[in-house]
Amino acid sequence: MTRPRARRNAVPIFSMIPRTFTLATLLFAAATLVGAAVPRHDLYLAATISRNYVIGSKLVTLSGLYHRAPDGTYQHFGPNFPHLFQIAFDPRDRNVFYVASLNGCLVTRDGGKTFRFATSWDMTEAKDVSVDPHQPDHVYLALPDGIAVSTDRGMTWVRREQGLPARGKYTQVVKPDRATAGRLLAGCESGIYLSEDGAGSWRRVFPTRYTVTDIRQSPHDARVWLASTQSDGIQLSRDGGRSWTRFEGLPTADAWYNVAFDPTHPQRYAVSSWTYGVHTTEDGGVTWTARNAGLPDEHVVFRVGIDPDNGRLYAGVYREALFVSDDFGRTWRNDGLEGSTIYNFIFMPREQR
Repeated sequence: MTRPRARRNAVPIFSMIPRTFTLATLLFAAATLVGAAVPRHDLYLAATISRNYVIGSKLVTLSGLYHRAPDGTYQHFGPNFPHLFQIAFDPRDRNVFYVASLNGCLVTRDGGKTFRFATSWDMTEAKDVSVDPHQPDHVYLALPDGIAVSTDRGMTWVRREQGLPARGKYTQVVKPDRATAGRLLAGCESGIYLSEDGAGSWRRVFPTRYTVTDIRQSPHDARVWLASTQSDGIQLSRDGGRSWTRFEGLPTADAWYNVAFDPTHPQRYAVSSWTYGVHTTEDGGVTWTARNAGLPDEHVVFRVGIDPDNGRLYAGVYREALFVSDDFGRTWRNDGLEGSTIYNFIFMPREQR
């Protein structure tokens, strides 16, 4: 039996690495590769768990705020309250955040360990809350009878409604422009309103027959905004909200509930509806496709959200569960929170916690 001949050209693997590469260099490169997979954002949800629950029932449910844990489960924190609608973080201190709720605006200054009501009895049924990125002491609140503003981190509030109609000022959403100080857009019962003086005054830039349900600014181009409406379809603005155009190819007979930009792809948007489920576009709205295969038959989708780390699409199906898609709606899987209605998805940058 002959012994295998040694390969004369065999070279130890480490000798192939340039001598300028030290062990520290290799460890740094490995750490970089590992770090690339670490999420850069944390997901927070505002949700009500209500399926199978009736008043007086002994069934215990946990409604309110949820945080996605590293193991992929959703952990409840804060008050067990069924009508918390939106979360807004202070960009300077993420232990401070505000929550729009049925009973007004809640605030925490210790990362959600304790909460207190920041508004009084005359400012309830808040549907949205936003922190001004240019002046984070300024907080904006959407109310059924208009808009309230705090300039001292929620300690005191004043109404800012000059230019809003006496009737038709029911406000579902108010959003500051991240690129221009003093500019805000609000979605009201009678249309979209623009302020260019920090909510000191408002003017209507787009009339609607029924309520504007959501307004969002593109993370890619600050001039581009999307809005969902109950009567006029999905609207697009390319001039900072001054003018609006309805997307063709989407039905308008029933309400659309929210809009979402994909932070990983400038041409991808998703929208949700009670009647039409989830629709997406991958060409900036030129064409739209229904993406409901794999969702419950009655795909009543109250909210969609898109993960800024990987483009994962989330859909909250009314009183069913949270569903996720890794192929932008082509397929879906159940991700938990059974019996939930998701009111909002909030992706918080980890480096700002």
